Amino acid sequence: MKAIGAMGLGVVAIATIVVVAGRGWETAEAFDHGSPAEAVVDARGNLRVPENYLATYQALGSWAIATENGKGSKEIHVVLASTGAIDAYRKDGHFPDGTVLVKEVYSAATSEMTTGTVSRADSLKGWFVMVKGDASRFPGNALWGDGWGWSWFDATNPSKTTSTDYALDCKACHVPAQATEWVYVNGYPVLKR
Repeated sequence: MKAIGAMGLGVVAIATIVVVAGRGWETAEAFDHGSPAEAVVDARGNLRVPENYLATYQALGSWAIATENGKGSKEIHVVLASTGAIDAYRKDGHFPDGTVLVKEVYSAATSEMTTGTVSRADSLKGWFVMVKGDASRFPGNALWGDGWGWSWFDATNPSKTTSTDYALDCKACHVPAQATEWVYVNGYPVLKR
């Protein structure tokens, strides 16, 4: 039960980060229940992991990455969306400008339980953050392109990305999702309701 509870919290946290829609995303201001959202993008287009995303973002969904051999998963990915992103996507099938997606990446621990072989989130490896927006707003910033800002952050430093060029560091994993705005929307049932 503890593993399920922890996973549920992770899913809620990731879903909350995905969408900060509309109002002044460049200054990172959006509103969730009347409170200003955390800054996600600075004036030069550099991203960071929002400090309070677990409290304000909505759960988008989760993924289990299978091990190469044997049973279970090697990683668990929990994805959150900024407030308003899910409803906006349901309306017209597009993420609005300013949408923020946060993916928590955990190493997985696998063990036998009464229900069978179970994998659960273990230790946080880092975050992958995407912000919907036009690259022309941040000329010369190689982390922007194809309609998004893209950055990976190691668990030890949520304010400094290790990504240097989205086309080299991030895009390759998202090529199969190009037709759906580079996001694997088929893995998120909440977008289909």
